[in-house]
Amino acid sequence: MMQGFLQSPPTRNEPVLDYAPGSPERDALDAELARMQAEVIEIPLVIGGEHVQSGIIGTCHPPHDHRHLLANFQQATTALVEQAIEAALAARDAWSKTPWQDRAAIFLRAADIMAGRGRARMNAAAMLDLGKTINQAEIDAVAELVDFYRFHAAYMTQIYQGQPISPPGQWNQLDWRPLEGFVFAVTPFNFASIAGNLPTAPAMMGNTVVWKPASSAVFMAWTIMSILEEAGLPPGVINFVPGPGRAVGPVALASKHLAGVHFTGSTGVLHSMWRAVSDDLHNKRTFPRIVGETGGKDFIVAHPSADVAEVVTALVRGAFEFQGQKCSAASRAYIPASLWPAVREGVQRDLAAFRQGPPTDFRNFVGAVIDDGAFKDITGFIDFAHQSEDCEVIAGGHYDDSVGWFIEPTVVLARDPHCRLMEEEIFGPVLTLYVYDDDQWAETLKLVDGTSPYALTGAVFARDRRAIQQASEALRDAAGNFYINDKPTGAVVGQQPFGGARASGTNDKAGSVLNLYRWTSPRAVKENLHPPRDWRYPFLER
Repeated sequence: MMQGFLQSPPTRNEPVLDYAPGSPERDALDAELARMQAEVIEIPLVIGGEHVQSGIIGTCHPPHDHRHLLANFQQATTALVEQAIEAALAARDAWSKTPWQDRAAIFLRAADIMAGRGRARMNAAAMLDLGKTINQAEIDAVAELVDFYRFHAAYMTQIYQGQPISPPGQWNQLDWRPLEGFVFAVTPFNFASIAGNLPTAPAMMGNTVVWKPASSAVFMAWTIMSILEEAGLPPGVINFVPGPGRAVGPVALASKHLAGVHFTGSTGVLHSMWRAVSDDLHNKRTFPRIVGETGGKDFIVAHPSADVAEVVTALVRGAFEFQGQKCSAASRAYIPASLWPAVREGVQRDLAAFRQGPPTDFRNFVGAVIDDGAFKDITGFIDFAHQSEDCEVIAGGHYDDSVGWFIEPTVVLARDPHCRLMEEEIFGPVLTLYVYDDDQWAETLKLVDGTSPYALTGAVFARDRRAIQQASEALRDAAGNFYINDKPTGAVVGQQPFGGARASGTNDKAGSVLNLYRWTSPRAVKENLHPPRDWRYPFLER
């Protein structure tokens, strides 16, 4: 074993490349896109390091062309989930005793693969499987995920260096143990970085994991898993079990060895998972840690002193990048009456200039939503807006699923600040605006805070510093990530730790040391260097 107080390599945020025509990264990506679209791959389960076939097949399709087949994937059965749990438990002893620097090295190597020779592979998978433009793919599937791995290595050293004081005659220590059991990681479709972070953050801290990726993003998840294997991940540390939630979730949640849940998804699903764990708590070996990031009804509120161009840009970028399929996407906005005509004109102008289509055409700013279920849910809100007397569709409002799941970026003007579109999460390219009287600033801040059950992200735009201070104080509990004169999306690892409270989750801040603390169970160790040799205390003396 190596001896020394080791440090992780210096951390920095991975640069985001621009993919200009003729650039080396553009040429490499074009070649990878062509290769991926020309073949159909077979994706196995990975249990205990073995590639396993269940015989129950799911399929992966690009959102912009749902007739094209990217991959067939094996789906887990109840028996195979049980097998994955056993594999995780079998691997725990050796993995938990692996020196932290050796664990970190695997993920640092994976980061270098993703940032280097695997960059085009990661980006092409995000574009084809998730429907991201190259800019959104590069930010997510490469830069953010690479940042997670590199910064987490630094956070590990920070945690392990946290030690108690030792008075004369004692040596006190903290042993930062992994949790006892396995961690169940359930990842969403919309971010490759989240899919790659939720199983690996616990694993870096010495835990072993059963990973269920979203069925609509298995191709992307497999791309990550294959790179982790390439980087030297030992068998059984992360067990890859795509499949229906009804086949995977109940088995994992019912296990007496469940030590933690790392989840990103809907609030309703987290409620059901939490209920299942709590109802079965008497059968658990430990109290499972539950870390969840869920929904949002994220806001932009503009003060009369705000700059119109800045507000318009934040609205169209914050609401419509990646088709609004971000838990942080701007979904509701509050605009003062004095700025409304200019804001309306600017938003309509910018949306008219958007190009929509396949992400393989780099000129397109927006693409298709992820699948048929999302298409039906989102278009249901648009249909409601068309029919409601409280709503006016002022941009977009059309959709077409004949080739891909395409929905126009849609802007709705709400006459009632509590109409359905102002309160419910839509998770798609729909932005709802409410116009308030300029002299109702304080009242509008109360409205913003009280309208939604969520508290994930939000933004205020103002040049008046007093207005910014008022908004920051009034909305202190309304957003876990709060932005001043910036759109409410785009948190960067190491810069803006991400997470919200209320119905938006447990606010354990992905991308920070706070999240990693959740995957460790410290043991306090006291060594007495001068043990007493007599039972009597001095106060007993005459």
